Amino acid sequence: QVHLVESGGGLVQAGGSLRLSCAASGRTFISYTMGWFRQAPGKEREFVAAIGWTAKYTSYDDSTKGRFTISRDNAENTVYLQMNSLKPEDTAVYYCAARYSRYDSTSAVQDEYDTWGQGTQVTVSS
Repeated sequence: QVHLVESGGGLVQAGGSLRLSCAASGRTFISYTMGWFRQAPGKEREFVAAIGWTAKYTSYDDSTKGRFTISRDNAENTVYLQMNSLKPEDTAVYYCAARYSRYDSTSAVQDEYDTWGQGTQVTVSS
């Protein structure tokens, strides 16, 4: 099992960029699909992006496709979310999640993820 710690959140103006990081402990990081989810005030948590064991497989929610990029560095046990062209509606707490997987794949289904980080706040001002 892995332990996840997110960082990189903050306050940014609309149109700006942020890069979130998620550091994972554990020696089997490469066996985990990694995902980013977010929860805005008063709303349910929703899928943002996911990446398989390698960068071969990635997936995005339609609202972030073309603006956000998920990546991972297996040597550093870290997954990243580069967020560009941020909008006020991107304001939320962003969570990193890990899903142990026997296959290199992605998933947008929250219930399939085993481990979650504590979240990092992203606020986009208009």
